[in-house]
Amino acid sequence: MSGPVQYRPTGRTASEIAASFESAIERGTLVAGDRMPSVRALAATLEVSPSTVASALRELRRRGLIVSHERSGSRVSERPPVAGPRGSAQVPPGVQDLASGNPDPTLLPDLNAALKRVELPQRLYGAAPAVDELLAIAGRAFAADGISARHLCVVSGALDGVERVLGANLRQGDRIALADPGYTGLVDLVRALGLVPRPVAIDEHGLLPDALARVLAGGAEAVLLSPRGHNPTGAALDSDRASALSSVLERRPQALVIEDDHLGAVSGSRAHTVTGDRERWAVIRSVGKTLGPDLRVAALAGDPRTVSRVEGRLLVGPGWVSHLLQRVVVELWSDAATRALLDRATSIYADRRMALLAALAEREIAAVGSSGSNVWVPVAEESPVVDSLLQAGIAVRAGTPFRIESPPAVRVTTAALPVGRAEPVADAVSRALRPAQRTRAA
Repeated sequence: MSGPVQYRPTGRTASEIAASFESAIERGTLVAGDRMPSVRALAATLEVSPSTVASALRELRRRGLIVSHERSGSRVSERPPVAGPRGSAQVPPGVQDLASGNPDPTLLPDLNAALKRVELPQRLYGAAPAVDELLAIAGRAFAADGISARHLCVVSGALDGVERVLGANLRQGDRIALADPGYTGLVDLVRALGLVPRPVAIDEHGLLPDALARVLAGGAEAVLLSPRGHNPTGAALDSDRASALSSVLERRPQALVIEDDHLGAVSGSRAHTVTGDRERWAVIRSVGKTLGPDLRVAALAGDPRTVSRVEGRLLVGPGWVSHLLQRVVVELWSDAATRALLDRATSIYADRRMALLAALAEREIAAVGSSGSNVWVPVAEESPVVDSLLQAGIAVRAGTPFRIESPPAVRVTTAALPVGRAEPVADAVSRALRPAQRTRAA
């Protein structure tokens, strides 16, 4: 990360100072990870009171533009919620992409063929927001996994569903328990909504019950977790962990519980839920990683009030998720060839993940990844490992955007990593870790 920024903001009031920093982030003058000046230094530079500066920084934190840590001060967020230049996510030509987190395109169904088969009647204003066939298929899948399907709606992807459930139940300043490490998109979204993330330690079976209990006792009003295929660690609930977490949650019946089941069955792990008969809950299943990222569709099950609020907010905003997209999903979910492809994808993703884990284990390199398409490798320092692997022609993702308090690591996406390439990649990781001391996963 960079040192204190050289950017000189302007303004006399808190709102003017905050707007100046926001504009600098939009233009790219300030970028992710840039360290903010101290309150005292900024107050002296602008010739305003420290309380004015503190108020400006508080507003930037509330909106998720900056993130504060006790030991390292404030920095620009990894993905600040403003339009403007972003850090390049492009992998250089000739470099193996194990960083982007995308599914393998060869394991996604042919959307052109699906569009040719599906009937697309004109949907007019005032029609039902969800396609009945989609609700029926999603409902059967939820029920088969022990999740109540009495109340369902359709949203535009997993993160859209999470945002709408949070907006329906929480207020700015509320605290929410999140896995640490956890998916950067969820962390960014929580901060952008003005919520306060409270990290919960995680192992290969998901959130640690004692850690969750402490965060809930500290006043967290909600819990957001991935029941399987957790990004970035691959953690997946088993029956014992689901039972233990349910026992913890029973002591906090008012807490909202959201399960982001973004990978579903293709994660290679059986579904376990902790929602039970809670007062406030939601389970969201999207199709982005299984049918294609451009199909912005997810099914949402939840308690009646949450589902009603989510659907009601949709009705007074965009109105509905495109019926064209919904009907394409119905067509694909109803197609025997697509179901066979997804079964094949589930097996291949598991083989690829396990091949890399085995190769790393042979080299005494600690790593976790019990489900999904990511392997999490603890390291002493992230940047040297990422840079070394890039020089070797392999792109991986630094763990910093995924972490709140957890130790350094790198994420290796195995979705498109052929089994035969696992050994060379493990060799490259081994070289990248030297001479740094290798660490063992907890």
